[in-house]
This record gives sequence, structure tokens and C-alpha cells, in this order.
Amino acid sequence: MRGKHKMVILYCLMRYQPVRFNQMKRYLERVSDKTLSQNLRELEADGLVARNEYPQIPPKVEYSLTKRGESLMEVLKLLCLWGEENRD
Repeated sequence: MRGKHKMVILYCLMRYQPVRFNQMKRYLERVSDKTLSQNLRELEADGLVARNEYPQIPPKVEYSLTKRGESLMEVLKLLCLWGEENRD
């Protein structure tokens, strides 16, 4: 898994899921639409993120973690704890 925004995307989904694209964009602040879309597609292809599209006008798409993505969150939580404990 490559991409500097992917862990932040996963964390956002863990905390706020389900999340719409624009909500995630606001959470990430400085990421472009193209980069966010590409990262979400890659995370979906890796089986970590589920994309749910609702047939309505305007179109509504929500992202959430899959079971596989949720299992990765334990590791991410430990990394966050380690970072907080080792902050200089």
C-alpha cells in the first residue's frame, strides 16, 4: 500500500464512517480531488474500503471500512499510540 494519504483516509473512515467524498476532502484539507479519488480506488481494490453508491439525484456515494479494513485499524491505533508516546 503506497500513498501518503491512505493511512489518514483509513483513520477518517474508522472515526466517522460512513463518510462522503466531500466530507473526507474537508478532513484531509490539502489533498486534490484526483489524489483522493485515486487513493480511495486503490484502497477499494485492496479490499480495505467499501464504496456504496445510492441511485438518487444528486448522486450520493459513501465510503466505509470493510471487515479487512477494520482489522487493520488495530495496527493503526498502536502506531498512533507509539507516535504519541515518542513525540519530542
